[in-house]
Amino acid sequence: MAFSFFKKRKKTEAEIPEDDQEPEQAPEPEERSPEEIPEAVPPPPAAVEDTEPEEPADAIAENKTAPSPAPAADFSEPKSGFYGRLRRGLEKTRRFLTTDVDKLFVPGKKLDDQTLEDLEELLITADIGVKATTELIAGLSKQAAGITDPDHLKEAIKEMILPYLEDDRPTDEATRPLATPHVIMVIGVNGVGKTTTIGKLAARHRANGKKVMLVAADTFRAAAIEQLSIWADRTGADILKHRENSDPAAVAYDGVEAARARGVDVVIVDTAGRLHTKVNLMEELKKIKRSMSKTMPDAPHEVLLVLDATTGQNAISQTELFTKAADVTGIVLTKLDGTAKGGIAINLRHSFGIPIQYIGVGEQVEDLQPFDPRAFLDAMF
Repeated sequence: MAFSFFKKRKKTEAEIPEDDQEPEQAPEPEERSPEEIPEAVPPPPAAVEDTEPEEPADAIAENKTAPSPAPAADFSEPKSGFYGRLRRGLEKTRRFLTTDVDKLFVPGKKLDDQTLEDLEELLITADIGVKATTELIAGLSKQAAGITDPDHLKEAIKEMILPYLEDDRPTDEATRPLATPHVIMVIGVNGVGKTTTIGKLAARHRANGKKVMLVAADTFRAAAIEQLSIWADRTGADILKHRENSDPAAVAYDGVEAARARGVDVVIVDTAGRLHTKVNLMEELKKIKRSMSKTMPDAPHEVLLVLDATTGQNAISQTELFTKAADVTGIVLTKLDGTAKGGIAINLRHSFGIPIQYIGVGEQVEDLQPFDPRAFLDAMF
């Protein structure tokens, strides 16, 4: 069954902003011995606004103290508050789907071709995507004779979507086996909440008793290093940073080397989200990956792509671009507490096969949680 609705769909391109000046490309970082690598330190307790002593030309000062205790974030019962906020965040989508699905049925009406066509348009409008929607409609048409009320239809839709979202790999940091050090590279365009996500991830690992190092490899954006330093201070993580406009690949290389020398458990590498051109940005990410693999062959162990859920279909285009450059292993979907259409999570998982690893619904540390497919669908429908 083909519908004319598909003919109106147009593929959008990622709107990655362009910078005014292209940063000077530095050569690949040379291998260094542990003695030559700048040592990571916990950030100073003073406020960011205070004047700090001038750093050495290459990196930060010597590590003098142990990391501060883990933050007091409570991850023990996330569903009571977290999924309540998720339900409120997805209220627009839920109200849209529930109200219109309910309208599809009148007493005694069956799931006929016209009803399926109307349902198809609803699902695509909710950002679930054409491919996934086509499969859902085909599956529902086979069950049409047994579906006679809206509640049964919504349950049937949820049960069909669930396999798209499930992932066999555990996302809970406390149970998932990690390499030592476990290197996480975080990528995404500016403005999606990348630095905030890094801080929240650091807090989660620190709460599990891990020693964490943040690596400030976004050296081109103004204040990026300072923002990451704030999160290091809040979470009790070490931080390794060079001066602004330093070679990001060299920063990443030094970060992994320092982490290995100091027994760090988890390394989280921040990266740029905006350079002079899209090609320039992607090549820089490839270079960062190569530099880390020189000091630790299997690094990075994870590449997390942070996406703003409110951008809808533009998130699809961003994922296409970043997966080609950096072999993305997981997606972090932020800002689901806003006006996001939750169907984008289904669309991303179905289109690329990349797990939705975390979702965010607010600014607090505990507002980033591992993705629970069934709870997400309950909140959406």
